[in-house]
Amino acid sequence: MAGELTDFAEGAGDAGTGAVVAGAIEHERAGTDAGGHTAEGACLNCSTTLVGPHCHVCGQRAHVHRTLGAFFHDLLHGVLHFEGKTWRTVPLLVWQPGKLTREYIDGRRARYVSPIALFLFVVFLSFALFNALGGSLGRNVRGLDEAKAAYAENEARIGDLKEEQANAPPGRKEGIEAEIAALEDDQEKLSAVIGVVQADVEDGLEQGFSENPIPRESALGRVVEQVRDNPQLAIYKAQTSAYKYSWMLIPLSVPFVWLLFPFSRRFRGYDHTVFVTYSIAFMIALAAVASVLFWANAPSAGGLVLLYAPFHMYRQLRGTYSLTRFGAIWRTLILGTLAWVAIGLFAAIISWMAGS
Repeated sequence: MAGELTDFAEGAGDAGTGAVVAGAIEHERAGTDAGGHTAEGACLNCSTTLVGPHCHVCGQRAHVHRTLGAFFHDLLHGVLHFEGKTWRTVPLLVWQPGKLTREYIDGRRARYVSPIALFLFVVFLSFALFNALGGSLGRNVRGLDEAKAAYAENEARIGDLKEEQANAPPGRKEGIEAEIAALEDDQEKLSAVIGVVQADVEDGLEQGFSENPIPRESALGRVVEQVRDNPQLAIYKAQTSAYKYSWMLIPLSVPFVWLLFPFSRRFRGYDHTVFVTYSIAFMIALAAVASVLFWANAPSAGGLVLLYAPFHMYRQLRGTYSLTRFGAIWRTLILGTLAWVAIGLFAAIISWMAGS
């Protein structure tokens, strides 16, 4: 491990040195100023004579950056418009989600990050965070896998030693016998660990059921059996599927929001889609924050964070659809229930994918 860290540090140092040299070469070739800006009289993209900060024909900036710092700035900007847009969007999403949603629907969008860009970025960061923090079940599964691997390795070693013992001279047989005894003692300890961790994993997966209550011959029953037989693979596949198919939460949720305004001519599918996308992005981010608090042994703070979810939904409904307090309250109660239905459908789809 120390050698790997040293190699990494040396590689990073070489990369940094190379970056400095490359930056100096780029600076020399491009004729840039101290900030890395070029100073062209014509557009580098279409050769049109420039009369302002942007080309009036193709829209490219008049002055382009040629520094590594600018490259990473463009990377962040390309992912989520990391400039003023983010810092104008996030506070509104947190405290005035209805205003943000209505502004975007009405076409006042230049100031804000689009809902789908925000959704994708939040999903990326949150699932990376969930994977880093892990859960008790995930840790148990990994521990179980490591214990089983160690047990199998010891078992193979014991078999090799017994074969060697059969043909070994008398003086060597005693040493082999002592080594076998030590390994068998380790096997007893590993067996005990495997039994305890296996029980914890099964309790976590079965949630108190000693047997699979779903008929095994059914499709869902086969999925449950596969999850129980290979929980590590199932957890991995579930995490991957949840990340890849998180966008499915949007089409699953939109019909439920539409049910709150079934005969409205003012609010249509597009309005509901923008509402749902911003809402889900916030809820995923809220769950990520709560997870960090639970992981940091602050369950009370994590619980309080999650309690903000229904109030956020109320504020977004009222602001987006110009509802009265009563109209927003009863719709929040119904939508909160329907949201769990959508989550259940999503979880069922992911579980089916994990077990297939």
